[in-house]
Amino acid sequence: MAKPVALVTGASAGLGVEFARQLSAKGHRLVLVARRKDRLEDLAREVGNARVVALDLSEPGATAKLMANVAKAGETIELLINNAGFGLAGRFVELDADRQREMVDLNCGALEELSRAVLPGMISRKSGGILNVASTAAFQPGPGMSVYFATKAFVLSFSEALHDEMKPHGIKVSCLCPGPTRTEFREVSGFKPKGPGSKQSADAASVVQAGIKGLESNQAIVVPGLANKVISQVNRFLPRAVMRRAARMR
Repeated sequence: MAKPVALVTGASAGLGVEFARQLSAKGHRLVLVARRKDRLEDLAREVGNARVVALDLSEPGATAKLMANVAKAGETIELLINNAGFGLAGRFVELDADRQREMVDLNCGALEELSRAVLPGMISRKSGGILNVASTAAFQPGPGMSVYFATKAFVLSFSEALHDEMKPHGIKVSCLCPGPTRTEFREVSGFKPKGPGSKQSADAASVVQAGIKGLESNQAIVVPGLANKVISQVNRFLPRAVMRRAARMR
């Protein structure tokens, strides 16, 4: 019998670490995936009942390597947390072209490939779940972080469609759309929020808790926090030109 596991991508930092902690506390056996092996091993020792796979999911063929690794270990993916991703702040034409393409490959391509890889097995078992991590950025364009915002819009749209397609098979699919959260994201991306709410941010534990709860109840879109819920709906009432100006980073 294959061992059911929860696979967490981007598990070496931020929300990924918290997903590992909370899923382990719920009794899940874990497979932790990220580039930084040392961090993964530290986390695996902390949570227990976990093994690590050091892999850059933005590279071609990475999904196939990961699935082969899982199969060789005698595991089956019962829960997929598509958390891996990063952002870059700056004007589109001034940011490194290769790095921006890497962002698309990781934030969108790897997420899509992993979902496609695990779903046939879930459908045959009539059980399983996928939680895709997007952002409130998914609800609007983002001048100054144009590619990042666009990747998260993809994740949201893809997740909603997948939620509908998988419901008849008993598979749960949710999209977690947090607002600013206290993780390494700002430092890595160079993101400097502005406006009256720029210093407000949620803690990773509460965001992850909301995401897991939303997936368990098969909620298509999970937006933690009242302010973020309002932000996610503002585009329904304001012209897109206003939304673009409000979201402009620099």
